[in-house]
Amino acid sequence: MKLIIISGLSGSGKSIALNTLEDLDYYCIDNMPIGMLPALVEQLQDDWGKSHTLVAVGIDARNSHQDLKEFPELARDLSQSDLSVDIFYLKADDNTLLKRFSETRRKHPLTTDDISLSDAILIEKELLLPIASQADLLIDTTHTNIYQLRELVRNRVVDKRSESMSILFQSFGFKHGPPSDADFIFDTRCLPNPHWEASLRPLTGKDKKVIQYLDSQAWVGEMKQQIIEFLDIWIPRFEQENRSYMTIAIGCTGGQHRSVYMAEALNSYFSQERDNTMVRHREIS
Repeated sequence: MKLIIISGLSGSGKSIALNTLEDLDYYCIDNMPIGMLPALVEQLQDDWGKSHTLVAVGIDARNSHQDLKEFPELARDLSQSDLSVDIFYLKADDNTLLKRFSETRRKHPLTTDDISLSDAILIEKELLLPIASQADLLIDTTHTNIYQLRELVRNRVVDKRSESMSILFQSFGFKHGPPSDADFIFDTRCLPNPHWEASLRPLTGKDKKVIQYLDSQAWVGEMKQQIIEFLDIWIPRFEQENRSYMTIAIGCTGGQHRSVYMAEALNSYFSQERDNTMVRHREIS
C-alpha cells in the first residue's frame, strides 16, 4: 500500500499535484488535519486498505501550530508502519507566489486585515518547516507551469518501475537562477559554448550538430566522465539511507546547449544501469 503526503506553500501547486494523483487512481483527501493521520493509517492497514492501495493526502498550514511542530515525530511513526510513505513538499520563490496570487485573485489562507500577503508567505514557510524538513521529495515550481508539474508528478510517482531510487537529471540556465530542490548541482559554464557558433545558436543540446560539436571537445568528455564516476560512488550511498528520490541539476548560462547535452548524456548512461531515471530540461520544456 502506498501513502503520499503532499504539502507545501500556498500557490506552489499542491492542488494540481493532488488532482494529478486522483486522475491516476489515487484516493485523495485534501486539507486533512494532521491529527487524523494515525486513524487513516490504521484504516489502510485494516480491511478498508485492501480496496484503497493508493492514497494521497494534502496537508497545509491551517493545521494547529502544535500538530505542525509534532509532524517529524509522526513521520517517524509512519516510517515504521507497513505502508510505503512518501512526503512531497512543493514550493516557489516569493515573487512567483505573489504573482500567482495577483493573477488568480485568490486569497492566501493566512492573510487577515493585519497580515499582508508578503507576511503570510513568510509565516507559512515558518509553520511548514517541520514538514519540509521531513520531505522525501522537494519540488520547486518557480519555473514550472501546470502541465509541466502534472508531467513531473506523473513521471516521478506513477511511472516508477521498481522500488529503487528515482533519479531526475535536470538542465537549467544560471541566468534564470539555480533550482533550489536539487541534491547535486554541476556547473558546465567552463565548457566551450555552442552559443558562439552561429550555426549552432538556434539549436539545443539535444540536436545532433550540437552533440557532435561538444563530443569533439576534450574538456567535455573529461567532465562527463568525472561526474559519472562521482555519481557511481555516491548514488548507492544515498540509497543506503533509504532515499526514494534524487534530483541532479546541470547548469550552463542559458540552459540551452551544454547543460542539456550533459543531462541527456548522464541520463543515457545511468538509464542502462538503473530502472528509474528521467531527464527534464527546465528552460526548453
